[in-house]
Amino acid sequence: MAYSKPDNQVAVSTLLINLMISVVFCFGSAVSIQAQDTQRNSSDESWSATTETSVSNANPSRTTESHVKSGNRSVDKQKVEVLGLNGRYQPDSETEKETVRVDAATTRTVVRTYKWDGNGQRKLARVTEEEARSTASGDAQTVRTTLSSDVNGSLRVVQRETADTRKTSPDVQETKTTVYLADGNGGFTTFRQTQELQKRSADHRLEEKTTTLLPDGNGNWKEGEGKEKTIEEDGKNRTIEERVSRPDLEGRLSESSRTVAEETETTAGEKSNTIDTYSMNVPGLAGDGRLHLNQRVTTVQKKNSDGETTEQQVEEPNPGNPNDGRQVRAKTKYIVRYGASGTQQTNTIQVRDGNGHLSVVSVDTRKSDQVPPAAQTPSDKPQ
Repeated sequence: MAYSKPDNQVAVSTLLINLMISVVFCFGSAVSIQAQDTQRNSSDESWSATTETSVSNANPSRTTESHVKSGNRSVDKQKVEVLGLNGRYQPDSETEKETVRVDAATTRTVVRTYKWDGNGQRKLARVTEEEARSTASGDAQTVRTTLSSDVNGSLRVVQRETADTRKTSPDVQETKTTVYLADGNGGFTTFRQTQELQKRSADHRLEEKTTTLLPDGNGNWKEGEGKEKTIEEDGKNRTIEERVSRPDLEGRLSESSRTVAEETETTAGEKSNTIDTYSMNVPGLAGDGRLHLNQRVTTVQKKNSDGETTEQQVEEPNPGNPNDGRQVRAKTKYIVRYGASGTQQTNTIQVRDGNGHLSVVSVDTRKSDQVPPAAQTPSDKPQ
């Protein structure tokens, strides 16, 4: 039975749903990779999958994906449909990604995005063209051009992005990325620059420093954001810490947020991940200029011969009583089941409602003909 919710509660639920989906699929990326690696021992491969999504107080949707590879060319398609007033699914958007391996050093990628208008006609809305080149020394260059459809349906270049990576030593590399926006007169204006420095050390430590520069309107550049990230590995365990600095009222960079993630894996293959996010702003509390633990996301992934299960929970302060400490605001359970004919995935999300109860707000069901490399029929499984 459908029921109404206050606008602020719907907004909180939507935010948590998006967070849970992004984190669980990031942590569970190995699941998707394993499923898609079904036939990597062959030069040609193809698979298809369908995902049905049901979210409280939102229109159900269905996503169909396919992947076809032949020689040096692969095509990935994704079509999203929404339930219409007639009770039937109607197309909403479609994305087609074509990747061609030109040679050992060059890859070209074209992404086309289509939308459907009010008359049910498919229209090309956006095209992104990318060419990536690499050298034996580790240097690389990527040029990405984005074209968008105008009111007349004609494609016009709206953005261009270049990224140059240079290996200054065996353990150090620098990447400079520049984003240009079309000025409407056939030229471009520089919109943003990003400078990234990566350094690896012998003790399995990776340090990254990224600086984002923005034009100040007077022909000069100013720092818009700074990030410092360290990754330390110890066997199968890993710690990731990222600090983000942004300009204060006087234009000086100061730390505004910090994220600390710890990943562990047992000998049995069980993985756990805890992400702590510190922020200056805590809902319901006045700012004091210090960082506070604002969110904790805990994820546990287990696997067996039949599939994998990932459970995750998000803890945040109660906006109404932030001094009470964190409480579980949302939970998700992501289940993958392998079979001889394909894979089935279910993702269920619960969010705490106004009465303090965790209620199911989203269910995704995905069926695919992808068969994992290790998948065996019941008779073939070792006893």
